[in-house]
Amino acid sequence: MDYTPVTPFRRPINAAILHYQAAAQQDLPPSGVNKWEALRELAAARIAFGLSDRDLSVLQALVSFHQATIVGGNHSETVVHPSNKAICERLNGMPCSTMRRHLANLVQTGFVVRRDSPNGKRYARRYGDEKIAFGFDLAPLAQRFVEVCEAAEAVRAAEERYKRLRSTVSLMRRDLAGLVDYGRSLRPDRAIWDQASDLCVLTARDLRRKLDFAELQQIESALSEALNAIRDLLEPVRSQDMSTNEVTNEQHYQNSNKDSYDFEPRLEKAQDEGRVSDPASALVAEGRTDEPVSVDNNLPRIPLGLVLAACSEYRIYAERPVRHWHDLVRVADVIRPMMGVSPSAWDEAKQYMGPEEASVVILAMLERFGDIRSPGGYLRSLSAKAALGEFSCGPMIMALMRKDAA
Repeated sequence: MDYTPVTPFRRPINAAILHYQAAAQQDLPPSGVNKWEALRELAAARIAFGLSDRDLSVLQALVSFHQATIVGGNHSETVVHPSNKAICERLNGMPCSTMRRHLANLVQTGFVVRRDSPNGKRYARRYGDEKIAFGFDLAPLAQRFVEVCEAAEAVRAAEERYKRLRSTVSLMRRDLAGLVDYGRSLRPDRAIWDQASDLCVLTARDLRRKLDFAELQQIESALSEALNAIRDLLEPVRSQDMSTNEVTNEQHYQNSNKDSYDFEPRLEKAQDEGRVSDPASALVAEGRTDEPVSVDNNLPRIPLGLVLAACSEYRIYAERPVRHWHDLVRVADVIRPMMGVSPSAWDEAKQYMGPEEASVVILAMLERFGDIRSPGGYLRSLSAKAALGEFSCGPMIMALMRKDAA
């Protein structure tokens, strides 16, 4: 047929319908589009286009009437002409009024275009080699496929950012709870422990419900502020205690649960191979650990003193007392080859965790060295978690503290 109708039969028309009607006149992609893949992508991006799951169910029913798998390309026939009864049967008995409501939304959003006959009926006729069909045109699925894929990728990226932020908040809450328990044993008179404990309880309660991204960011900011405050409070106390007490604790840590990593899966190295160690450490002179020190946001959210209290095996390899983070990194560089950790595994750990947190992990691994079958593989697995933002060294240190206290 030489003429393509634009207006629907006995139905109102608006600017949006006219816009999508005109867009449907454009050429289809030469290679065509897999209709089921288009549906999957649209399902991922449905909220961005104002579609509900029921709308997609109706669209899926319409797509099932299209005989070919590919829409566009050599399969130029894109109009399907099922009756309302047939559509409702494909929808497992959905009421016709409900189906029409969802169908109207598909037309309004431009994913289905009406091609109504002169009397509004849906049918197809052949005139020689030419087939003329009146019904629902599925061409927008192919024409808007790139747009739908981009929207779906944006939705998936947003979901991934949300998951990572939620995981970070959960780890920060757990670290804060552990530091509160430790801090109360040192300075039980400080009011900050009750405040931080209340924050942990409120955060745990909030995480039980569905939070939006902005709410999670607010919780992360509050937890970060509390962790930094507690770290500033505990760091001078523990550093001073450790500088005056060099007694080596020979108690050995045992764990019945063996960590078995027989291989070392490689992570791709980033172009930035180096990480700068603690720049604030040089500001503290020996014997003056009670003076304030600027806080580096790249440092672990756990006091250095707590790490040194939980780990004692490192002292055998330390030439001098560890009072600052750069001292800890230097000791870890010495211990790492003795444990059989390859340089590449160590570089990955420093890249994804940071030199200071990677050094904490090395000291914690040394405490349970006899229980780890493959230290390099174990470190790589932790680096993989750190690359996804799902790792914190806090639980490792707190587990060692609880074991020593038992």
